[in-house]
Amino acid sequence: PKMKEDNCLHAALICLGMLCYSHALGTEKLSHSRPSLHGHHEKGKEGQVLHRSKRGWVWNQFFVIEEYTGPDPVLVGRLHSDIDSGDGNIKYILSGEGAGIIFVIDDKSGNIHATKTLDREERAQYTLTAQAVDRNTNRPLEPPSEFIVKVQDINDNPPEFLHENYHANVPERSNVGTSVIQVTASDADDPTYGNSAKLVYSILEGQPYFSVEAQTGIIRTALPNMDREAKEEYHVVIQAKDMGGHMGGLSGTTKVTITLTDVNDNPPKFPQSVYQMSVSEAAVPGEEVGRVKAKDPDIGENGLVAYSIIDGDGMDMFEITTDYETQEGVVKLKKTLDYETKKSYSLKVEAANVHIDPKFISNGPFKDTVTVKIAVEDADEPPVFLKPSYIFEVLENAASGTVVGKVHAKDPDAANSAIRYSIDRHTDLERYFVINAEDGNIKTVKALDREEIAWHNISVFAVEVHKQHQEAKVPVAIKVIDVNDNAPKFAAAYEAFVCENARSNQQFITISADDKDDSANGPRFIFSLPPEIIHNPNFTLRDNRDNTASVLVRREGFSRQKQDLYLLPIVISDGGLPPLSSTNTLTVRVCGCDGGGSLLSCNAEAYVLNAGLSTGALIAILACIVILLVIVVLFVTLKRQKKEPLIVFEEEDVRENIITYDDEGGGEEDTEAFDIATLQNPDGINGFIPRKDIKPEYQYMPRPGLRPAPNSVDVDDFINTRIQEADNDPTAPPYDSIQIYGYEGRGSVAGSLSSLESATTDSDLDYDYLQNWGPRFKKLADLYGSKDTFDDDS
Repeated sequence: PKMKEDNCLHAALICLGMLCYSHALGTEKLSHSRPSLHGHHEKGKEGQVLHRSKRGWVWNQFFVIEEYTGPDPVLVGRLHSDIDSGDGNIKYILSGEGAGIIFVIDDKSGNIHATKTLDREERAQYTLTAQAVDRNTNRPLEPPSEFIVKVQDINDNPPEFLHENYHANVPERSNVGTSVIQVTASDADDPTYGNSAKLVYSILEGQPYFSVEAQTGIIRTALPNMDREAKEEYHVVIQAKDMGGHMGGLSGTTKVTITLTDVNDNPPKFPQSVYQMSVSEAAVPGEEVGRVKAKDPDIGENGLVAYSIIDGDGMDMFEITTDYETQEGVVKLKKTLDYETKKSYSLKVEAANVHIDPKFISNGPFKDTVTVKIAVEDADEPPVFLKPSYIFEVLENAASGTVVGKVHAKDPDAANSAIRYSIDRHTDLERYFVINAEDGNIKTVKALDREEIAWHNISVFAVEVHKQHQEAKVPVAIKVIDVNDNAPKFAAAYEAFVCENARSNQQFITISADDKDDSANGPRFIFSLPPEIIHNPNFTLRDNRDNTASVLVRREGFSRQKQDLYLLPIVISDGGLPPLSSTNTLTVRVCGCDGGGSLLSCNAEAYVLNAGLSTGALIAILACIVILLVIVVLFVTLKRQKKEPLIVFEEEDVRENIITYDDEGGGEEDTEAFDIATLQNPDGINGFIPRKDIKPEYQYMPRPGLRPAPNSVDVDDFINTRIQEADNDPTAPPYDSIQIYGYEGRGSVAGSLSSLESATTDSDLDYDYLQNWGPRFKKLADLYGSKDTFDDDS
């Protein structure tokens, strides 16, 4: 409270002194004067000269203290002209910056007052213009004159830092005095007046780790060997105070967060001296065994650790890699293990920093070692075949039960369980082979044919007796060895042609052979004629000794009239042991050729006709054939005409003579069609054959109750009824028959096309045009024509 009172008293005294000083300056008339605006001289009465009077109207500036908060307006100064006699005829006018708003003038006395509190930091000075005019005429009495009102500064603004919070980094282990960051504050007060803007920096929080320069604001380290691993972040408070740091000055503060950055000043260290690990012997190479980790308190690249195996009996069996995400060393299996061979391994693993700082090399060495012991665990392993694959051979056509070969597998475990063998039947679908489950002997089940399958690729399983899930599989390839069991044959179906005018020893065809056996059983074919025709008078054979043979003409002159076809047997033998042979027949045709040997015709009949018959003979033969055909047609026609009078068409007989003129075929639902096989010979069913030479004298009436209802859909019953009636009718003529219509099925969209009832019902259809269609449609015209037609016929 005492300090505040002293500050207030000090400020009041300063304000009072400045006010008196400004008032004195405002009312003081400066020594410099200017001539009046009325002219240099005036003429009065004639002959009287009036001398120019001097008047003062100049001033430079006024002063007003800022932030004045008194009850009355502050008197800034007073304007006065020498010509002002005090009678009120002069009017003072003020214009310029703030005139009439901030600054007001008494137009009679010239006193200027400030009506508002001024802030130097907002505006340091104002430029105004003063003018003296005649109150009555507004005529200027003095020239306009500018003056400046300056706002006098007081210490009313505290220092302010550019940022409220600062962040800085400095390496750990830095020397004392290492620059960290510079903080800067500013003061809005006038730096040219007093000490209001003279700043001094000091540290309020952060000792004894850091210090700050009082004049520059640079923060420096104050303690040596600061360790990031012990404390990484520091909070420092810096103060800036004006008035040169003296009592009564204003101050401002800022916070600085300083982080120690890491350097590689710590070597890696394993937390234990020995690591124990285990791995199954069934593990595959590349499988992870375990992990080790050396701790390094450094971070980033300074904490990177690389692992390596530098010694131990497991260097060839294991390897180690670095997981840089977790900074761990990953021990992995390099080769397959065998518990029965070696049960444990030892490794010496080293962990070393990747990046080393030369400044701290004395803290080294930056590496550490540890011992890793790995125990191999026994695993239940599947059987193992002695070979990765087997290849056997067997002769084709070998008898059933022939031994092909033997496979063998063993249990690698210490228990050495018994093994059972089996063939994967997916690889032997035809079951050519069988295996002995005890000893692994593979035998044939049936004869093999090399020409059908030359190689058999099967798979054999080996399974432990007491552990069926432990099995192994091995491929077995069986080669079928060729046996000379196929005789050679013609390579193609040869058919040779020889000209009638062929010359002796002329070659007319070359033949070759094929043998299904392997080349070892037929390296060269031997062609020959059978012994019985070795001296064939027509043809001879020449073996070309290159698996081909040429057939030649032995004699000259062949005749198609005598013989146009020759069958020449040829014997082909292979070179196998024992050799096989076959006799193949070559067909040789005799053909007519021109003088150049080009083929013309091989037809013997054409040759005979051309030689023995003339054109007239051929025409006569054709005429005879045509006459015979005409006689046959006439005979058939007459026979049909004799039978027609036996048929009597009467209206009441229509129901007994149903003629089929078209087969409509089944409809959409024709699933109950009648088998017409029963209608093929209805007369011979009961052994009764009706007479065929007379017309019955009366019509047989069917028994009542046998005919189905007109709307019945059971066509089968309808037909059977008609068949029974016809079979039991002794007077039925041969022309009385029942024809069937194909059943269309229920619900046909087209409806029925039958015309059975068209003769007994009124119909809109007119069938008279059938009379004009010829005799083939005479029966239809008689059945479906008009009644007039029937009457006329009768």
